[in-house]
Amino acid sequence: MATAAKQREARYTSYNTRGYPGAYSGTAARQLVGEELLRPQPQVRPKQRTLARPRVRVREAGKVSVFAVVGFLAIAMLAVVMLLAYSYLMEVSDNTVTLRNEMDSLKTEEAKLRAQYELAYDLSGIETSMTAAGTMVKPQAGQIFYVSVSEPDSMQYFEQDTATGVQGVISSLETVWRNIVEYFN
Repeated sequence: MATAAKQREARYTSYNTRGYPGAYSGTAARQLVGEELLRPQPQVRPKQRTLARPRVRVREAGKVSVFAVVGFLAIAMLAVVMLLAYSYLMEVSDNTVTLRNEMDSLKTEEAKLRAQYELAYDLSGIETSMTAAGTMVKPQAGQIFYVSVSEPDSMQYFEQDTATGVQGVISSLETVWRNIVEYFN
């Protein structure tokens, strides 16, 4: 601390050597030039340990929001509905597998029954017996007709109008009017 005071003193003495005009001459700062400035030093107190625990502030229990309760109930209901939907889906899936297995077994049974049916009736044997008895005759080339169904079916109906004169004009105008009405309907 003494060195700090000496440094301050050296600073003040350097100011004195320069010589300030007027304002600082004869003031209190001028009188303290050679003396040590005394400042009150803070008093250091020994640290004391606190033996008591610090008080913790406890927050009051808040109120439960109605929207939170409704939200949790909605989520719970959606979870239950989802579980029910999954169980229903599993049941439907199980039924689908069962029905597919049953369909496969029915298809194999159908194939067996068709084979038995074809073996039960010998069509070539029936044809030879019926043609030998004379009850069935094979068609000849002139009796066979082929119909081409490659073009669409159409029909035209022509009606002869026997009306003449004014009555014929009126009936033709009625026909035109009916055709116009049918076209737009």
